[in-house]
Amino acid sequence: MIRFGQRTSCAELNVICLLSLIVEVPFDLVTDMADWMLSLQLLALLGVANGTPIFAKKLLQDRLSTPVDGGLTLPDGEPLFGTSKTIRGVVLSVVATAGSAVLLHLDWSTGATIAGLSMLGDLFSSFVKRRLHLPLHAQAFGLDQIPEALLPLLIVKEQFKLTSINIAALVIAFIVLELVLSRILFRLKFRDRPF
Repeated sequence: MIRFGQRTSCAELNVICLLSLIVEVPFDLVTDMADWMLSLQLLALLGVANGTPIFAKKLLQDRLSTPVDGGLTLPDGEPLFGTSKTIRGVVLSVVATAGSAVLLHLDWSTGATIAGLSMLGDLFSSFVKRRLHLPLHAQAFGLDQIPEALLPLLIVKEQFKLTSINIAALVIAFIVLELVLSRILFRLKFRDRPF
């Protein structure tokens, strides 16, 4: 793995400079990442964790789509999470992300942890949206993305020696990628909505 504190080649510095121009992030912020390859690995795992339930829904339709909340309705008249949060999605997310971690030369338990906590963050978002009486599948920018990226990153912070700046940069990158990929998946008819 490439560490910025160790012999960084000229080509690697050129890539870093290019990235800082593309995403309009100051050079210092990009070079502050302890390991940019690790950042890409973590982003990929977050993407797999959050994308797997979408593909599972498209491929499996209504099969094995038991809601996580078991259809529980709270006194406010809203469901605990809603019917779109399924046991199938959570289980497949954990399995797919654990497998992806191995392919990315990380421990499978890291992938499982990231997926489990990402799904927990997603459930938290759904819980809050139901309490705000937002309709199922309503868009809530930030609330839809931040918990599912932030929670797993905070938990693996010590394991990967991530700084607060690293985490903030990864969360921002996840939000941008999630918004772009959602629109692509909508055009490819994998998503019902472009968000």
